[in-house]
Amino acid sequence: MATIPETRTDMDDRATLEQKHERLQQAIRDLGSVVVAFSAGVDSTLVLKVAVDALGPENVVAATSNSASVPSEDLTHARLITEALRVEHVEITTDEFENGDYLANPTNRCYHCKTALYDRLARLLQERGIKAIINGANADDYFDFRPGLQAAKEYAVRAPAAEAGLTKADIRCLSQKLGLPTHDMPASPCLSSRVPYGEAITPEKLRMIEEAERYLHGLGIRECRVRHHDMLARIEVPPQSFSQLIQADRVRELLRHFRTLGYHYITLDLQGFRSGSLNEVITIGGQGPTHG
Repeated sequence: MATIPETRTDMDDRATLEQKHERLQQAIRDLGSVVVAFSAGVDSTLVLKVAVDALGPENVVAATSNSASVPSEDLTHARLITEALRVEHVEITTDEFENGDYLANPTNRCYHCKTALYDRLARLLQERGIKAIINGANADDYFDFRPGLQAAKEYAVRAPAAEAGLTKADIRCLSQKLGLPTHDMPASPCLSSRVPYGEAITPEKLRMIEEAERYLHGLGIRECRVRHHDMLARIEVPPQSFSQLIQADRVRELLRHFRTLGYHYITLDLQGFRSGSLNEVITIGGQGPTHG
């Protein structure tokens, strides 16, 4: 379990969403100018929106990683959102694919990825004279297995949503109140999270995963994962979506498409979609598997 930020206020569970929103605004306002580590997901989009409201777009830069581990759809969403918010958007080409520790895919892979990102953002801070880097981490993240939080700590990255006591549910609710299109968006972690720990990360594997998931999205399945097990693709979708995949015509089409991508075997996981299912095989602090 990661350590909760030292700057986080001692939260009262009875605090209203409005009070947490005010805390978030004040935490960002106190920083003066910020670079937002912006993935275009639910959390970082809310933090970016509030940063623009609190500081004005002239004091905010949104920075998004542009690498093989980021789905191209996410980068497109990032461009659209920053354009709508009228805030500067910088696409950062990170060097995690030159890092053997990252490519080896250990259980702390995210630490190496976030280190590569925050190192670039720290340089951006110095170049622009910006006061702080902030991310979209929420209060729930500090009770899950999140190796990237250690990298954030090492680079003094602030997590204003967590400091304000905003949970994931709070962020979705506040995002809806603020009219953000991301309020009901499914989580979209990096593509490397689909590869089992210990199996090497390569751009080719990530391309296969991205194209396979794009096919499922095209069927109208918003929440899905294609777990990459060498020549085997293990598909996770919510149980209510099983029927979309097991019709005879659809099965033939799916098999044909996945095989053109390089998969020889294609399976449907009967446990259904669950975020972080590859964490089920690891043990954290002797407390058993985590379910991120």
